[in-house]
Amino acid sequence: MSPTRFVLDCDTGSDDAIAILAAASHPGLEPVAITTVGGNVALADVTANTLSVLGLVGADVPVYSGADRPYLRPDLPIPRDVLNKDSAFQLSRLGFGEPVSTARAEHAVDFLTRFYGDAASADAALVATGPLTNVALALTAEPGLAERIPRLVLMGGAHANGNVTAAAEFNFWADPEAAQVVLTAGIREVVIVPLDATHSAPLSERDCEVFERIGTPAAAGVAMLLRHRLEHDRAAAGSAPVHDPMCVAYLVRPDLFTEQVEASVSVETIGERTLGELLVDTRPWRSEPSNATVALRASTAVYRDFLRTAFAAG
Repeated sequence: MSPTRFVLDCDTGSDDAIAILAAASHPGLEPVAITTVGGNVALADVTANTLSVLGLVGADVPVYSGADRPYLRPDLPIPRDVLNKDSAFQLSRLGFGEPVSTARAEHAVDFLTRFYGDAASADAALVATGPLTNVALALTAEPGLAERIPRLVLMGGAHANGNVTAAAEFNFWADPEAAQVVLTAGIREVVIVPLDATHSAPLSERDCEVFERIGTPAAAGVAMLLRHRLEHDRAAAGSAPVHDPMCVAYLVRPDLFTEQVEASVSVETIGERTLGELLVDTRPWRSEPSNATVALRASTAVYRDFLRTAFAAG
């Protein structure tokens, strides 16, 4: 079978980096481009991290730099330097050295509208693992674009507890208006991978040891990134969730999710305590039709098998 083609839109911190390494290494995946967005870290660092990660494995994937601020807001609800002030969890740079390549001149939003406007891209999924700013801007710039995106798999939201607030996960909290635009745009297949799913299949020090034994550059890089997450994840008890690679894993392992629901989903954009909350409405008498599949639990065995397959190849 031919590899699954897709575009990855990301805000490269450590788990996005693992997703990039998996995407570039797995024989069943073909990342045709990466678009970057400000989120985990500032846009310049996101783009530099992305290029450095690709350079680690010699992957020739074009990178397009995108939005450096949210869709409508001048900044994150709490500015990044304030939000991360007392945390060593999110590093601006990931430690893979300076990039040896540069991003393309075309803006990420222009690339997305051009790429998905081309009939030749009708088979290419869109995977989004950061704030949805680039995607929302592209959908707004070209209203017919939603019909041209065959599938969107995104990491965002939480059906239960959030991580930035009790209600909200970071990606949706960072740009709630963008998330709401994307989820209500009419893309025909939307799969949401929230914290519920990612926390159900955490990785551990044993996984680091497995990756080190594999010995490829990708596997060694992932072991380093995962150890940092294990060290600094405040909720860790010997393991930590690695969110973003689940989205690329799902493209080739649809058996990854063991529990999921079809629902009418939306994002809170004005709540004082609930800004960025993902609302998952499964009531049989709801007035709105289902517009997304929401993953609730994942198989740790399938997730580990996907990662080991990817990094053994890379």
